Amino acid sequence: MALNTATKIATGPPPGAGSGEPAPARRGRRHRSAGEWVADVFVVAILTVLAIATLYPFLFELTISLSSAADTQQPGLHILPLHPTVTAWHAVLSSSGILHAYLNTIVRTAGATAITLVLTAMMAYPLAQKSFPHRRVLNFLLLFSLLFSGGFIPLFLLVKNLGLLDTRWSLILPGAVGAMNVILMRNFFQAIPAELIDAARTDGASELRILFTIVLPLSKPVLAVVGLWTALANWNAWFDALLYINDPDKQVLQMFIRNTVVTQADPILGGTNPAFLNSPPTAVSLSAAAVMIATLPIIALYPFLQKYFARGILLGSVKG
Repeated sequence: MALNTATKIATGPPPGAGSGEPAPARRGRRHRSAGEWVADVFVVAILTVLAIATLYPFLFELTISLSSAADTQQPGLHILPLHPTVTAWHAVLSSSGILHAYLNTIVRTAGATAITLVLTAMMAYPLAQKSFPHRRVLNFLLLFSLLFSGGFIPLFLLVKNLGLLDTRWSLILPGAVGAMNVILMRNFFQAIPAELIDAARTDGASELRILFTIVLPLSKPVLAVVGLWTALANWNAWFDALLYINDPDKQVLQMFIRNTVVTQADPILGGTNPAFLNSPPTAVSLSAAAVMIATLPIIALYPFLQKYFARGILLGSVKG
């Protein structure tokens, strides 16, 4: 005991004991060079410009949708409305056409997202198993479909021959399984420890039970990524509705907005409260309000799934 105490006294306090910080931290600190500071300033400036270029169109549409009819005709660029009013929003939300379009889009987005997640997982799981027969051939065909496709005409003929024209299935089934989503989910499944799956097989669990009770609960990040990608694609899609849908009652929200812009807001004013016909808002403000109403649900959904994005994409893209 005395020898240990004497040794500690002789050697003195450890490095950095009186400075309030560990010695390795002091030794590892160095001054940044002028080139590094210039590089940081340049990167921050570029990102700031990109952020402004991304946010300004959104703010401009929001401002136009909340501006009065006289303010929308004023020249120049505005960030805030001069005389705020919700007349355009009220007119859009009072239109019967947009309510039908909203319902059709919600049904399409929810149905397509659910079907895509189930079918993609059921295709990715066997491709992630090394014992699956013809696995290399199927992976090659999957990659081949990323580079080559038949185009719109064969796809239209396929949808027509299947009897899906003018039905909601024509908007959901053709894009239900995407090669990129399958590859991303397959790579994520390959990162799951094989011992878990082998143990479940030893206990007599079927492959479907393993998939839905073990693999999918561990794959929430990649499911969130694929689900959000699918929801965004279906919410913003309009060209397939233009090709396959003729019934106005089955048109989606983006087609309603397109018709609003092309026909100068006639679809909105045609189904709104007659009180708006005496002093209607301008077509520009109505179009802006329709765009904002169509965009807000996705903006509200994104923050809840954003935390899964980095983890899901990284884990699903590293292991091949």
